[in-house]
Amino acid sequence: MVKVIFYEKPGCINNTKQKALLSAAGHEVEAHSLLNTPWTPESLRPFFGSRPVVEWFNYTAPRIKSGEVIPNQLDEVTALSLMIADPLLIRRPLIQVEDIYQVGFDPVHIDGWIGLNPQNPITEDLETCPRSQSNSKTSSEHNCKTSA
Repeated sequence: MVKVIFYEKPGCINNTKQKALLSAAGHEVEAHSLLNTPWTPESLRPFFGSRPVVEWFNYTAPRIKSGEVIPNQLDEVTALSLMIADPLLIRRPLIQVEDIYQVGFDPVHIDGWIGLNPQNPITEDLETCPRSQSNSKTSSEHNCKTSA
């Protein structure tokens, strides 16, 4: 089992489920607030690897939903600057195991990478905020916050 450094949005339902899966697989999870971490371009960039800039963003962020930030119109430098100024724009979670970094939570990929081996595999979407999947509950019922 490995030590997983996990950058999350505190209070995010899916991040809580993701950490529980990692812990259930025997991994040591060291959680940090994505919102309170003092990011720099050098510390944030490795998480995105070779992914295109449009895959770096949290599409439920208020500034993206409002149209103020349009990810497919941004270059790497501008995207990183915007994310450092407003970490809600960053797709989550950010995960680091030793010198390997990744963004997002794909259970199949993570199982192949560090192992999940869940007894009861999760079939629900653990990346998209439940609030954006259903209008039937309020943000307080989902325990989600849309701002820091």
